[in-house]
Amino acid sequence: MRWPLILVAFLGLDMCQRDETVSGHGGGASEWTLVSIDGAAFEARATMEFPEEGAIAGKGPCNSYRGEQTAPYPWFDADRISATRRACPELEAEARFLETLTAMKQVEVAGGTLILSNDAGREMVFRASD
Repeated sequence: MRWPLILVAFLGLDMCQRDETVSGHGGGASEWTLVSIDGAAFEARATMEFPEEGAIAGKGPCNSYRGEQTAPYPWFDADRISATRRACPELEAEARFLETLTAMKQVEVAGGTLILSNDAGREMVFRASD
C-alpha cells in the first residue's frame, strides 16, 4: 500500500517542475520583433516567440519557421529549425536572420527587450511587439 502513495507523490513533484527555458523566464509572454543584428538596424521584419516549453517559432522576412530551444535560461540553443520555402525579395535578409539566430548561445530578457548573444560578440536585439 505504501508504494502507490510514493508513486503518486513522485508523479506530483514531476508535474510541478518549472519551465527552465527562456519561455519560463519572461520570454514566453510576448511575440518578439527583431530590431538589430550586431548593432545594425534590421530593416526587414522578423519575429520570434516561444509558444510552448522547448519550442521556438516565428516569421522571417519571407517564411514562417519552427524549431527547438531546450537550453535552460540564460542559455539559448535554437536547433532543428525548419522553415517554409516561399521566395520573396528579402531572402538574403531572411538567410542572415536564421543563420545568426542559430549562432546565438545566451539570452537575456529585461522588460520589453530580449537580447540574444554569443561568445564571439554577436548580438540580436528584439523588442516585445505591441
